Amino acid sequence: MYIEVEKDVHIFVQDINPGPGSKPIFFVHGWPLNHNMYQYQFNVLPEHGFRCISMDIRGNGQSSKPWGSYSYDRMADDVYIVLETLGIQNATLVGFSVGGAISIRYMSRYGGRHISKLALVDAVSPSFVKAPDSPYGVSKEQAEGLINQMYVNMPKFLNDVSLMFFNRNLGIGTLQWFVEMGQQSASYALIKILREAARENVTNDLSKINVPTAIFHGVHDQLIPIQSAQLTQQQIKGSKLYPFQNSGHGLPIDQADDLNKGLMEFVNS
Repeated sequence: MYIEVEKDVHIFVQDINPGPGSKPIFFVHGWPLNHNMYQYQFNVLPEHGFRCISMDIRGNGQSSKPWGSYSYDRMADDVYIVLETLGIQNATLVGFSVGGAISIRYMSRYGGRHISKLALVDAVSPSFVKAPDSPYGVSKEQAEGLINQMYVNMPKFLNDVSLMFFNRNLGIGTLQWFVEMGQQSASYALIKILREAARENVTNDLSKINVPTAIFHGVHDQLIPIQSAQLTQQQIKGSKLYPFQNSGHGLPIDQADDLNKGLMEFVNS
């Protein structure tokens, strides 16, 4: 289905609803992917009575690809309109990578409306680029280098990112699938989202989160180091960090079974 979030901008939403009484989980994917990155969750969780709702963030997958803003605020507003339109209550919000940063911004910007629990998976938090209050990210120069590569050779860039994403060799098919998802996005949207990630810092948002929060993070994450997850955990009141020993940045795929178990336990707790 599609939900209009502003004039001529439609967000693609998938709603896998196993029936009455199912507990809603709302998934926000990461860059440069789309909702299909969660297929190993969607294959399993509905069997256990969970309603899995996911969206393609603007510029990605099957959603509209406008030229305008891709700020965290704008994308948090999209999340709000989708949740509001569907009338979802007491959902667990799951945000992966940049989707984690958008979820954090949503929680602070909207006071966590519609959401009773938050799960951050390899989240870009507190920041992607090193800052005084978040010293574990990449340098400003490295971020600029990544952005410049997208202008020059996007297919090579996506291929290179795919090799950094996972902790183990998942085979050529998985890497091609990753690149194909990236190629379904507008290249200008991928550039703009990475620019926003390089500029943004969600430190001030973390203290405003007041729902039970689980932080799932791969210890071998090359893009957002585990130390960033530790810093995030220290700043969200009552949150718990769950390190995954065999995962890189692609935890929902690297250790899908373990993440599924962790998510189900968290939602049911």
